[in-house]
Amino acid sequence: MARFRELNVTGVRKTTRDAVVVTLAPADGVTEFKQGQYLTFRREFGGEEVRRSYSICTGRTEGIIQVGIKRVEGGVFSSWANENLETGMTLEAMGPAGSFHAPIDPARAAHYLGFAGGSGITPVLSIIKTVLAEEPLSRFTLTYGNRTMGSIMFREELEDLKNLHMRRLNIIHVLESEAQDIELFSGRIDEAKCRSLFERWIDIEGTDTAFICGPEPMMLAVATSLAARGLPEERIKYELFTTSEPGRALRPAPAAASIEVSAGLTRATVTLDGASRSFEMERRVTLLDAALDNAIDAPFACRAGVCSTCRCRVLDGEVEMSSNHALEDHEVAQGYVLACQSIPITDRVVVDFDH
Repeated sequence: MARFRELNVTGVRKTTRDAVVVTLAPADGVTEFKQGQYLTFRREFGGEEVRRSYSICTGRTEGIIQVGIKRVEGGVFSSWANENLETGMTLEAMGPAGSFHAPIDPARAAHYLGFAGGSGITPVLSIIKTVLAEEPLSRFTLTYGNRTMGSIMFREELEDLKNLHMRRLNIIHVLESEAQDIELFSGRIDEAKCRSLFERWIDIEGTDTAFICGPEPMMLAVATSLAARGLPEERIKYELFTTSEPGRALRPAPAAASIEVSAGLTRATVTLDGASRSFEMERRVTLLDAALDNAIDAPFACRAGVCSTCRCRVLDGEVEMSSNHALEDHEVAQGYVLACQSIPITDRVVVDFDH
């Protein structure tokens, strides 16, 4: 089953008017995670279970777990967390997940780039802290877009890090609705802005890895601009928080969209936590929904192809994945899919959530 564990809330702090930082102490005492990962929380509202994923914003060496939760208009969980969550409460969450990170090597002297928009700073902040603490020879350049100075999450914390690591951390704030002394730093982070930044402020040739997290238009603009400047795709990592265009994939799905799914049933076998179960499912139902309908507690969170919580591997048969905002190309090539976006197109399909 999808294992949730209890987390004790030991602190709730406002970082902006509509965002809080929540400090968590796992009841089992285990605080291990990789920089850039997220936690998937669950809670009932009005008798209905709601799951939401929030990124860890602390570095690996800090010994605590914190997540940043920004209020989303109409968001049940984020609104509750900003208005009602208090120290002393208990939350349930799955273990840390996500692949928005790169290996840490204390002997490496690398130059990393980070591009964040709004609450997309949370996983990037975890990466920055970890790099500064565990790779003493490496440098980090962050470009961070917001509406105004007052809407910047972790503003004071970022300034403290910059002052502590003046030669290793460079931060460029780009504000959409507030004028700045340097005109280049006003407006939105788009392709034109990126071209100017890369020409005058940011060295792409000396970049080892770039991390991008934020709204989809910003992410696509940055990724396109980095590729145009010669940064290989395998050195560009994405973390998408929301998608404005459902069905549009940042990376290709394993089956062509032109495949017509035939009517009928598929014999599915699902492996989770070492146990396998077989059942028949309709070919117009996703793997995730079919598993849940058959009392298999498959992991999931967003159901939008964004968070990768429902990642599984197809061992036999074929599926069509309608949307993919989470998996890397090499994962798709190895047979990994997002269960919430995948429907079978063969008479038999075998998937494994344990790989």
